[in-house]
Order: sequence, then structure tokens, then C-alpha cells
Amino acid sequence: MENTILSHKQIQHKIKRISYQIYEANVEEKEIIIAGIDGVGLKLAKKIQSVLRKITDAEIVLCKVNMDKKNPLNSEVKTSISVSNYENKSIVLVDDVLNSGTTLIYGVHHFLKTPLKQLKTAVLVNRNHKKYPVKADYKGISLSTSLQEHVHVVLEGSNDRVFLD
Repeated sequence: MENTILSHKQIQHKIKRISYQIYEANVEEKEIIIAGIDGVGLKLAKKIQSVLRKITDAEIVLCKVNMDKKNPLNSEVKTSISVSNYENKSIVLVDDVLNSGTTLIYGVHHFLKTPLKQLKTAVLVNRNHKKYPVKADYKGISLSTSLQEHVHVVLEGSNDRVFLD
């Protein structure tokens, strides 16, 4: 059974709020890298990029982060932009749901191999079932769910929604 957690309108509000928080933390920056983890995380990153472009003159660079989410330890994390393009820059790593923290921690690990100005994380849903010491600096909603429940984030134009099953 689908149990709606966030409606399209609520998601748009959360994205706008997250974007303003990112802007406030980077108000002096001339360039901000929004690194979206491939899949729904990248879709969320694009939406954040779109809002940021309306509220700041800083260059908002979108970076696609590829990894094997099921087995990140044995796969290489790759980015759509070269290391030199994000070295000494402010980066926000974006994913849709922070569940165990596996995807986010391996994404963070990849970026920490390079000198950065700052690295923050953003998620639409924070689930509180972390296996790793990673946190979301910017989050849309925090949920306390059972391990058997699954959070689905759907970002499809005017039919965006978050639901639990």
C-alpha cells in the first residue's frame, strides 16, 4: 500500500528551502558544485541547481556521480567533471534518501581525496538507519521508519512524490 509522505507541492517547497540553505552557506562563493548521485539523486540535484540559478549569480555546476550503489566498495566512483574542476571548490553531494549511509559515505570518500573548500551533503529524506557516520547537512524531511519499510522518491515533472511501502 502506498502511503504518501510528501506531495509534489511539499517537495517543491523542500527543494526551495534546501537551495536557500545552500546559498546562505555559500554566499561568498563564485562557483558551487552540485554533485548528484546518479538516479533520483541526480534528478534532485538538477532541481536544486535550477532554484540556485534563480537566487544567486554564482556559477552552479552540475556534476553527475556514478557508482555501484549495491557494491560501492568494489566499484570506482566516477564524476562527470574532472578533479581539477572541483578542486578547492565548495561541493554539495546530493542523494534522494539517506538510509544506511552507504552511498553517501562512499561519495564523500571520493571527494575527500581532493583538496576542497567545503563539502556538504543534501538529501530529500533522512531515514535514521545509518551504518556509517555520515549526516545530511541539508534535508527535506527526517523519518523514523522500520527497517522493513521502503521510502520511494519519484521525481517526474508535475507528479513528484515521496511515499512509503
